[in-house]
Amino acid sequence: MLEVQGKTAFITGGASGIGLGMAKVFAKAGMQVVIADIRQDHLDQGMEYFSATNFRVHPIRLDVSDRAAFARAADEAERVFGPVHVVCNNAGINMFAPMDECTYDDWDWIMGVNLGGVINGIQTFIPRLKAHGEGSHIVNTASMAAFITGPGAGIYTATKFAVRGLTESLRWNLAPLNIGVSVLCPGLVNSAIHESDKVRPEALSKNVGPVDQAFMERLADIHKVGMDPVEVGEKVLAGIRRNDLYIFPHPEFKEELREIFDEILVALPEEPVDPKRLAFEEFRRANKRNPASKH
Repeated sequence: MLEVQGKTAFITGGASGIGLGMAKVFAKAGMQVVIADIRQDHLDQGMEYFSATNFRVHPIRLDVSDRAAFARAADEAERVFGPVHVVCNNAGINMFAPMDECTYDDWDWIMGVNLGGVINGIQTFIPRLKAHGEGSHIVNTASMAAFITGPGAGIYTATKFAVRGLTESLRWNLAPLNIGVSVLCPGLVNSAIHESDKVRPEALSKNVGPVDQAFMERLADIHKVGMDPVEVGEKVLAGIRRNDLYIFPHPEFKEELREIFDEILVALPEEPVDPKRLAFEEFRRANKRNPASKH
């Protein structure tokens, strides 16, 4: 999708952090942008920035875990700007607590936003992208946590691994339809994700698992040293134009990723491969390389 001027983008979590960074970059590139966000204060702040420009930006308050609300937001976006061409399923939340001490409410909350919100975004928009057939792109925000694990944010990590797998598979399904798909895997960004508890619904607030409060208090300062969201947005736009599968804004993970994949390769057994199984895998790989052949 080389030409974006005049196209419309719909960005969830679009009023702060990475979402707002993408919105600023997309608007500057000549796109019409819908910023959808659950926090009205962030929408107000974002629109205060855009009010000083001539960019075409429209705010919508949206809880991405609400499927009916997502459909209404898509309808509103189309009424305001016409067909949507770029969908950024970017909204995300986090909490830091050991997985073995988390509650069902913790799981339901984080899975509902980080994974459910992406699912709702693709289910809402893919039929619309197919219908207008003008060429489109979907960006699903995962994280470096889609590759690199740790003890402090296990549920978040589980959702990001899922978003990565979902996106990789979806790319093959949509390639023949002129719809590109990317997974965005950022590291530390100057964002407000450490304020996730402010949007936790009351219905999922009971029996909350333990949180390291001292660490949470340091998160605001930690995030200030993160990458500027506008820089992330610029890298996202470049990735859309190149139709990249993976968009990695942060270079500091290269050696760690190499170690992970080396460990995986070493773990594979050193033994002869069954010819029948190998024939099947070669057939599978051939279809993967030529997805259009299945349509």
